[in-house]
Amino acid sequence: MAKKSQDKSVHDARRALGHLRRADPRLAAVIGKIGPYRPAMRPMKSPFDSLLRAITYQQLSGKAAATIHGRVVALFPEDIGPHPEALLELPDHALRGAGLSRNKLLALRDLASHTLNGTVPDRRQLARMSDAEIIERLTQVRGVGRWTVEMLLIFSLGRPDVLPVTDLGVRKGFQVAYGMKRLPAHSTLERAGRLWSPHRSVAAWYLWRAADTLI
Repeated sequence: MAKKSQDKSVHDARRALGHLRRADPRLAAVIGKIGPYRPAMRPMKSPFDSLLRAITYQQLSGKAAATIHGRVVALFPEDIGPHPEALLELPDHALRGAGLSRNKLLALRDLASHTLNGTVPDRRQLARMSDAEIIERLTQVRGVGRWTVEMLLIFSLGRPDVLPVTDLGVRKGFQVAYGMKRLPAHSTLERAGRLWSPHRSVAAWYLWRAADTLI
């Protein structure tokens, strides 16, 4: 069964790359330079868990964010892990002592409340929702913007057609691919994205790699 799932992912990547190469010669050149499509996926335990991590990591370097996230997770029973009821019961000084800013503390409490009242769907509900519906629901949580949800859609839910047009790395990659003197406007990326659909998530990954390796 595992082999069948792996074969399917390879087939989907090949189909996506074939479409992108045919649709956009400049992106095809980037694909040729970067090589195979190898996204770093982060499987989702629950929307609450993924958003807790995303909020904790905001505006921090990877090492500092990982340390603080580890301290926050350690506040919960090891056999259960983070969950909204327990978070709301934790005193402020415990969360602040783990390294959370005041704004992040408030965001995590808001996340817990929105999870308990059903605004934040569970995994089964998410699977039945469109990308737009997920963005609309999750951005109701304090501290969770569209970009944060787009990253979750791409790297946790594996949604194939997400293009984060405000992402600096995506914009820099597009600038490199198209030989532009300035960063592209959001509308420029949106127009290009119409050529790449329904595989815009794969296109975004190659633009990130272009920004990292081709400058």
